[in-house]
Amino acid sequence: MRASLIQIAVDRDEPVDSRRRRAAALVREQRGSALVVLPELWTVGAFAYDSFEAEAETLDGPTRRAMAEAAADAGVWLHAGSVVERAADGRLFNTSLVFSPEGRLAGVYRKIHRFGFDKGEAVMMAAGEELVTVRLPDATLGLGTCYDLRFPELFRGLVDAGADLLVVPAGWPERRRAHWTLLARARAVENQAYVLACSTAGTHAGVEQAGHSTVVDPWGEVLAEAGAGEEILAVDLDPKRPAESREQFPALKDRRLGLAPPVVRGS
Repeated sequence: MRASLIQIAVDRDEPVDSRRRRAAALVREQRGSALVVLPELWTVGAFAYDSFEAEAETLDGPTRRAMAEAAADAGVWLHAGSVVERAADGRLFNTSLVFSPEGRLAGVYRKIHRFGFDKGEAVMMAAGEELVTVRLPDATLGLGTCYDLRFPELFRGLVDAGADLLVVPAGWPERRRAHWTLLARARAVENQAYVLACSTAGTHAGVEQAGHSTVVDPWGEVLAEAGAGEEILAVDLDPKRPAESREQFPALKDRRLGLAPPVVRGS
């Protein structure tokens, strides 16, 4: 199973429509891959908060149409990264879209953990409330987005729902790049699952992006890692590997759930 991660560069001088066409062309070039992944908010930039309102789109907006056509033309499963979605009630969401090789919208995930500490995305966007998996012929995708990577309980929930390949598009800043690679490996090891972590290159509203998209196997081995610039990673994955690792080292079977609350003792 070949997976391609498109670490696209985001430049405010490039019009959104132009970047949308360019991303679609890059997806079409991945014919032969089973799965293609784009980063978080690659249309506008994850830190370009001043563009969120203007570039927000409905689920049937221009990005959906362009990515559905690209997925069908390439014959690939496409995780099209995320867009600023404007819901029917006017709220904004950071929303990931997954398409089948026929161009059908197969999965929608609204980011649960919003970044910003009471500013930026955290106040401009509503929080998603549902864990989402998407069943492929040879794997089950578990969907997370960027800041979600810091919350292991989300990914454990995805594994409980059958995920064995965790896909994390991101707009991760360069100044915390060490956390990006560490957390991607941690989520892979603790869940005995592949992690496909696809970030952007370039600069969003003055925030330098980390790049360094990475593919990690269920034992925590980094199979491929990009540099800082625009780049495409193509990696062959063994769909049997997660199940084999869980059988060889059955740590997930030793989980203890439903424990009583901690006892707080006085001095």
